[in-house]
Amino acid sequence: MTEEERIVNPRRQVEDLGLELGLRPRSLSEFVGQNEVRRNLEIAMSAARARGEAVDHILVHGPPGLGKTTLAHIIAQEMGAGIKTTSGPVVERAGDLAALLTNLQPRDVLFIDEVHRLPTVVEEILYPAMEDFRLDLIIGQGPGARSLKLELPHFTLVGATTRAGLLTPALRDRFGLMLRLDFYAPEDLAKITRRAAQVLGVEVEEEGAWEIARRSRGTPRIANRLLKRVRDYAQVRGDGRVTREVADAALTLLEVDQLGFDRMDRQILLTILEKYNGGPVGLGTLAAALCEEQDTLEDVYEPFLIQCGFLQRTPRGRMTTSRAVEYFQQPAFRKLHPGLFDN
Repeated sequence: MTEEERIVNPRRQVEDLGLELGLRPRSLSEFVGQNEVRRNLEIAMSAARARGEAVDHILVHGPPGLGKTTLAHIIAQEMGAGIKTTSGPVVERAGDLAALLTNLQPRDVLFIDEVHRLPTVVEEILYPAMEDFRLDLIIGQGPGARSLKLELPHFTLVGATTRAGLLTPALRDRFGLMLRLDFYAPEDLAKITRRAAQVLGVEVEEEGAWEIARRSRGTPRIANRLLKRVRDYAQVRGDGRVTREVADAALTLLEVDQLGFDRMDRQILLTILEKYNGGPVGLGTLAAALCEEQDTLEDVYEPFLIQCGFLQRTPRGRMTTSRAVEYFQQPAFRKLHPGLFDN
């Protein structure tokens, strides 16, 4: 199973593009969960509006699928400003960044996804733009080169990253507000699921929304995706209503269990348990055993397993916990893996 094939993959997929656009909250009052982030953001924006200024540059970091892009659009909406979006790997040259910055209006939002992947030469151009709202460019080469200084309107840079540790200290220090998004509680995901169902015109019962929420790995993007699949199942195998029984049957068919684990999650845990006696095992060794990229394991697969208390990162490598052993001691798994826990 590739990363793109996983229905519980928190990264944006092609099928999410139209779905997310229609379900995205338009204001901070519609944004569910992340209470501390919302409070800090509301204070910062209210103060900026009172002064008639652009809000400070904001860094939003956390696992994928939690609403970083949504927050950038909400900031622009709440500030009555426009928004231009790009991503770190796309901005390859200083000229690319200059084209974006010179087209901004006062108080506009420039949203850079994967900001940690900005090339060094582009990042250095960004420093004076963030601090002094000035663009310093070198025109030409050799003895004939000259410096060009352009004044920029006061704008807000919203940077999003799943790996805040990879940001250079110089760039990180230029953000006035740093917001961390954490995995959502099931009750918040149930609210998000009910709202999404209302937008999609799907009749969902309270228990049906809760069943989807608790299997969504704390991630709204996954909750929306599961709701879409459960809706299809309800229309084909039921009467169109999403009940707890319908949601359970649909998600079981998709191999998403009651903890939100899919086949790949179980394969990671079983590999450590069966091949390495529960660990520790190095990330590189584990990636080779699973035929997966190290970055994908670290950024996509591991965070939720660690959050649930099934996996540990130690100085010596990855280790499973007693909760993982208990999970696989269920009768269904013992039948598939006899002798695994006899010791």
